[in-house]
Amino acid sequence: MTGENGKPPVKLSLPLEYQQDLFNELRSEDELVLLARGLGLLRVVINLLHSYDAAGNSLIVVVGAEERENGWIGEALAEHAAISKSPMARGLSQVNTDAMSVGTREKMYSQGGIFSITSRILVVDLLSKLLNPETVTGLVVLHSERIVATSIEAFIIRIYRQMNKEGFLKAFSDNPEPFTTGFAPLATMMRNLFLRKPSLWPRFHVTVAESLEGRKKAEVIELEVPMTDAMKAIQNAVLECVEVSIGELRKADTGLELDDWTLDSALHRSFDVIIRRQLDPLWHRVSFRTRQIVNDLTVLRSILHALLTYDAVSFNKYLDTILAAHQPPPGSTRQNQSPWLFLDAANTIFETAKRRVYSGKPPEGETPGSSSAFSESLRPVLEEQPKWSLLAEILDEIERDSYMNPTPRDDSNGTILIMCSDHGTCSQLREYLQNMHVHPSDDTQHDDEEQKPSAMFMMRRKLRNYLDWKKDFARVSASLFAENQKVLDGFTDQRGNANGYRGRGPPNKRRRVRGGAAAAGAGRPVNSSLQMAEDKESQVASLMADIRPTDADAMQKDEVAVDDLDDMEDYFELYDMNDLLVIHPYDGDMDEHVLEEVRPRYVIMYEPDAAFIRRVEVYRSSHEDRNVRVYFMYYGGSVEEQRYLSAVRREKDAFTRLIKEKGSMAVTLTLDGSAPIDPQEQFLRTVNTRIAGGGRLAATAEPPRVVVDVREFRSSLPSLLHGRSMVVVPCMLTVGDYVLTPTICIERKSVRDLISSFKNGRLFNQAETMLQHYKHPMLLIEFDQNKSFTLDPFADNSFEKSIKSADDSKDLQSKIVLLTLAFPRLKIIWSSSPYQTAEIFAELKNKQEEPDPVKAVQVGLGQGEDPYEQQSFNTTPQDMLRAVPGVTAKNMMRLILEVEDLRGVSNLGEEQLDEMVGREAGRQIHRFFNRSVLDD
Repeated sequence: MTGENGKPPVKLSLPLEYQQDLFNELRSEDELVLLARGLGLLRVVINLLHSYDAAGNSLIVVVGAEERENGWIGEALAEHAAISKSPMARGLSQVNTDAMSVGTREKMYSQGGIFSITSRILVVDLLSKLLNPETVTGLVVLHSERIVATSIEAFIIRIYRQMNKEGFLKAFSDNPEPFTTGFAPLATMMRNLFLRKPSLWPRFHVTVAESLEGRKKAEVIELEVPMTDAMKAIQNAVLECVEVSIGELRKADTGLELDDWTLDSALHRSFDVIIRRQLDPLWHRVSFRTRQIVNDLTVLRSILHALLTYDAVSFNKYLDTILAAHQPPPGSTRQNQSPWLFLDAANTIFETAKRRVYSGKPPEGETPGSSSAFSESLRPVLEEQPKWSLLAEILDEIERDSYMNPTPRDDSNGTILIMCSDHGTCSQLREYLQNMHVHPSDDTQHDDEEQKPSAMFMMRRKLRNYLDWKKDFARVSASLFAENQKVLDGFTDQRGNANGYRGRGPPNKRRRVRGGAAAAGAGRPVNSSLQMAEDKESQVASLMADIRPTDADAMQKDEVAVDDLDDMEDYFELYDMNDLLVIHPYDGDMDEHVLEEVRPRYVIMYEPDAAFIRRVEVYRSSHEDRNVRVYFMYYGGSVEEQRYLSAVRREKDAFTRLIKEKGSMAVTLTLDGSAPIDPQEQFLRTVNTRIAGGGRLAATAEPPRVVVDVREFRSSLPSLLHGRSMVVVPCMLTVGDYVLTPTICIERKSVRDLISSFKNGRLFNQAETMLQHYKHPMLLIEFDQNKSFTLDPFADNSFEKSIKSADDSKDLQSKIVLLTLAFPRLKIIWSSSPYQTAEIFAELKNKQEEPDPVKAVQVGLGQGEDPYEQQSFNTTPQDMLRAVPGVTAKNMMRLILEVEDLRGVSNLGEEQLDEMVGREAGRQIHRFFNRSVLDD
């Protein structure tokens, strides 16, 4: 990019044609960029930011960036500024909740630059004019797929566009699937983003394909690894359980669209999350069995993942924990096991997994298939993962290749990069590669076979650890079941207490239903599929003798070494990158950083990942002097292969639908942020509203005003109030959450907040302070728009949970009644959603005076107190402190001013607390922090 007006040129790092075209588009107009995963979205964003940063005299705000993305963007901008030698460049400044006071932020904004600001701080600063939207040069929105109409990011964009019609607005996303759900999803998203033009860049885009498929294409070797027979049997059994579970869900008559509830879609990474989200509005009506099956789908999908990534011993250990968590302890009369455990396929899963680790050793003179063969002793089997041996062969081939065919001089290192799905797999491969040439000394192998890589040493050690663990595991298995039931009772239920009460018939009806469920298991007795054959102590002892540690074990290092790092300079140095083997997990956009840093000549993809393949293509095409060979490994005919192919197909289908919608999408002409109504018409409407029904005749053109506590910007209500043409004034309120008029103060509670406020007694203090300072105090109980508008759940098949949950809901209702009896002037407002809350607020403000923000802030403060002295908007510790018994709105200010942090409060003695907050409150605070966690 050439300089203008004699300024030095800005050097960009966009070597590929499609990157340059995209950059030129972004510089010329505002648009939403949808780029396929792995094509370097962050690189384009960084170059765009650098082009504005180098010009100077700009104030650019980045919204939606994650913490690690902020680190990479900041580092890359500093590197670009050094290369371009731009004196005006300032780099990235982060504004988060750590220690940014109001004055510090105001000074930073006045100096200009590029700022990455957390959404909650930014919306407060924009509304309070600490950051004037008119002074902002432009807004860059990352992860725009997360933006919905009620999100805080959409609120920020609306404020920006209403106040600033000249600044630029660029939105970015590399996840096209969310843009294809619902009616006209792309048009809806463009409306939320206040943009008109979408720019779509799939992998099959002509320019992208030409850039990545030229003469510099990376060499890719595809290796299909066959699964063992035992792995195939387990996978088929798990898929059968998934299919049966989905069939049971279809029978549940939830009234939802079930076309997508298929076995193929169940392989998708977020299938169970999607089902839970669909069932959320009906959660109070679904049966306990349905909720249990939804939970089981998560478990079964995790088993599928563990089968392909865990070793045989770890997989069997994982199944033991699953069985304990879903099986009542011996002697229990509870009959609410997961339905899939009664299937024959479940028995196949557990038995086959155990046979992969050890099996019966037949006595002398008997064949392995005889009936008594298993009764004498056990022998280790220790089946290895098929990918391990192939990985060893690949490394051997790379070593021979680099020795026999010296690579022509290029810019790549001789480094081998192995990419895995997670840190657990990385640790497993590291241990295997360290010990694959170690053989137990008692192995009777021929000399030529001893050189073959083997995981026997590692697997024997794992089996010893597993058998030791199994002895202690029996003690905790009973508590695992209890914990699983707690999770099952409450997961995804945001109401907190409304999750188990289900109306049902008399107890005799329950017994008949329960007996019917047991009879469904093919005539077997209850728990028959769960009564796994336990190994006898003599069998385990013989197995331990077989795998006892040998001399070779004693010579190996422990897995964990402790080093105090003394004399570090004498024993530590930087790695030589030429002979290094790096094992790294997939990490999204950070993988591009890894390739640039490591510059590998060989890349082994231990598990398939479509985005990483594209990153290698971009890396190879961007560097003519770097040769890359990629080994692409996957299990043939496995869920892993199917998941990879379906992910590629889903992304392609999403882009295809987006291209079609873009061709027929209606352009909304009001997206420039201009007011939808002429100011004269707005004034007349205000006057008419004020004088209707004999109201007061004094009318102004000012829109209605609401004073909102800054902590309330976590919710969507302030955004909805702003959308109804109300002026939202953020303040640090001591009393109430919303002040609508000089006499109306409202404390907003979601149902979950309501329950916690009753438990710690905070709500009674809040109600008391509202009554002292306002004529019309109100408690707003707001429900989630996607949940039931009721405190009472119903229709469950579990009688015990029904009684417990019924008691809980009645307990909540009785507390609300006691609250109204204690404070008769306190009005309670029930709202089914934030949308209805906004309508209620508009009705309450009708024909009323506007609140004074200064007076609202001063209400509840002591003489001479300033609420903004400690206002750094680091509200999370304040909320935690507010939840401590004994802490009130008044004494909390004293604690914040006297003590530096929460740890300091917890370490205060009782006498020190007495001096600060009084004897009774100090005693409660001291008891809370010094109480044993083991006490009931």
